[in-house]
Amino acid sequence: MMKKATALIYDEEMTKYKLLWVDPVCKIEVPERLTVSHEALIKSGLADRCVSVPVREATDADILLVHSEEYLEAVKKTPYMTLEDLEEFTLQYGDVYFHPNIYHCAKLAAGATLQLVDSVMTGKVRNGMALVRPPGHHSMRSAANGFCVFNNVAIAARYAKQKYGIKRVLIVDWDVHHGQGVQYFFEDDPSVLYFSWHRYEHQKFWPQLRESDYDIVGKDKGAGFNINVPWNKVGMKNSDYLSVFCHVLLPVAYEFCPDLVLVCAGFDSAIGDPEGEMCASPDIFAHLTHLLMNLAGGKLCAVLEGGYNLTSLPQSVCQTVQTLLGDPAPPPANLDGPCESALESLHCVRSAHKQYWSCLKHAADLPTSDISTKRIKLAEEEEQSEKGEETSAQEKVWPEPPKRVSPPIRTAVVLPNGVACPDGCERFSSSEDPDPLIVSKLRENFAEDGDDALTTLSSLTALVEKMEKNEICSGLALVRDVSMAMMCVVQHAATALSRRVLIVCVGDVVVPTPSTEDGKTLVVQLSNKVSEEQKCKYYIPVCLKEGCRDVSGLTQAVLGLLLPLGYEYNPSLVLLVRMPGSGLCDSVWQQLTGLLQGLAQGHTLVLIQEGEKACVAPTASSLLGDAAPSLGQLQAPLPEDVEALERLRLRLQADWKLLQTTAPGTGSGGEH
Repeated sequence: MMKKATALIYDEEMTKYKLLWVDPVCKIEVPERLTVSHEALIKSGLADRCVSVPVREATDADILLVHSEEYLEAVKKTPYMTLEDLEEFTLQYGDVYFHPNIYHCAKLAAGATLQLVDSVMTGKVRNGMALVRPPGHHSMRSAANGFCVFNNVAIAARYAKQKYGIKRVLIVDWDVHHGQGVQYFFEDDPSVLYFSWHRYEHQKFWPQLRESDYDIVGKDKGAGFNINVPWNKVGMKNSDYLSVFCHVLLPVAYEFCPDLVLVCAGFDSAIGDPEGEMCASPDIFAHLTHLLMNLAGGKLCAVLEGGYNLTSLPQSVCQTVQTLLGDPAPPPANLDGPCESALESLHCVRSAHKQYWSCLKHAADLPTSDISTKRIKLAEEEEQSEKGEETSAQEKVWPEPPKRVSPPIRTAVVLPNGVACPDGCERFSSSEDPDPLIVSKLRENFAEDGDDALTTLSSLTALVEKMEKNEICSGLALVRDVSMAMMCVVQHAATALSRRVLIVCVGDVVVPTPSTEDGKTLVVQLSNKVSEEQKCKYYIPVCLKEGCRDVSGLTQAVLGLLLPLGYEYNPSLVLLVRMPGSGLCDSVWQQLTGLLQGLAQGHTLVLIQEGEKACVAPTASSLLGDAAPSLGQLQAPLPEDVEALERLRLRLQADWKLLQTTAPGTGSGGEH
């Protein structure tokens, strides 16, 4: 079971430094940030489920992987300084403070991060989180900055490359500030892809750097490997965050194909934070974490950065750790589509990177005029300063994230006799007598298919019932006729008022198109069949020239179309149907199965035709929460597929807001 374990790294010693003088900027960086986060993990029972890994101090050699010797020697003197000397020493750096114990804590923070990397890279655990202090992503080669002394994640990236010989590292920085330190370390390095979103407000927000804007893409060989998403207004929500993941980060990350994912996990991007002033709820971090967990074979290390609201910080930490442990994600909340400012940023970033990544090649060009919200914002600020107004952050109130209850059975399987039950799954047989009403309905619809078929179908309907009651998380059925089984599940689900079913069909088949526009089913079909025009909002045929054999085209369709549709539709059940002869390779199928489990609280039912027996084990492995195998560095998808996907996205975006990638009136979103 160790391969599925999650590491948690924490040491109380890192709470033992604080601000010793008056500094209005630094007063929010308090020891309680760490204690409340750790206490929340203990209280929720999550800490007990993790493997506790001891911290160690980073060595000089570790620190010198990114920092200069002069800087390290200067910091080494701080434990022996008087209070005045410390205050004086601090003045040469920006927005940071020193304390006699901070050098020791900074060595522990960097060392804890390296302990996490070692645990993940040696396979002792699958993933993990390090709760550390001081944070790291602002510190530079020869300078402390923004509460950061040593750059924990930058040191970890260089260490992992050196010690384990890995070729590519992805760093995802979801802290609300730009990790300029990380950017500077790797801006000319194509082996490290750095992604950061950050409050920017057209350079009005700290650290107020020109180099935090969207058009700073990296230098020399590193051009294209630095992705900045500036948030130009406060109040960004879950939809804004998810949009950027689906339309920028994930497509590029899959094309890059990292061997390790490091997350600068700052939670000042959550609601209620005095620094970020954003409105994303803590449970969005469950989804962001889930979406990264099938990259790099699941090797993911989350390292705490910022987060200053002592309520939303521990909630967000718990959401992240619970997802790393493999629990089903909560239902995604409040996805009403990205705001205009977020769409402008998204448009700009995609355009700035289109020359570097084949997945963005058809992104819309930049609007020629200045960004409209920038003009509006600067005019508003001028007006405010004339009136002498100060905008104060209102106290935000938000509900506590709902409790995430894992069903007693992770994956149940309905298999014909003679087919072995995969390890970790339970063979499903309905112990209760089937509901006579359901049986008579099945007889009515499927009588000519014989008793065997009726038994299988009644097992399927019973399995769906158990999933609905949250007694079983996911299911897998090997059936004689997938079309019939799909019809049966859809008809049965339609009888429940509250149920919404997302049906994802892979391969060519006649799909039951939704009979009404009531939205109780959404069908997305991935195949090489050119379909007649879309029949209704809830039937979406996605045609790829080579069908499901084209790994790049399919991946692009899944990340840029299927996931945003699925999140916005927010189903209570996902029905994933694999048609015989779809030509889909196991690794793509497992990626698809893994990613879809972020929806419907993990309630995914997979239907496979009997002839495809070889798919049972890899499918079960994904349903049980194992990371999907890497797809390798993706080649460019076929140009005609990209164009077809783009046309489809443009046509659908009026109905489905999460498919938008340009602000209204700034270009169609197609190639210009």
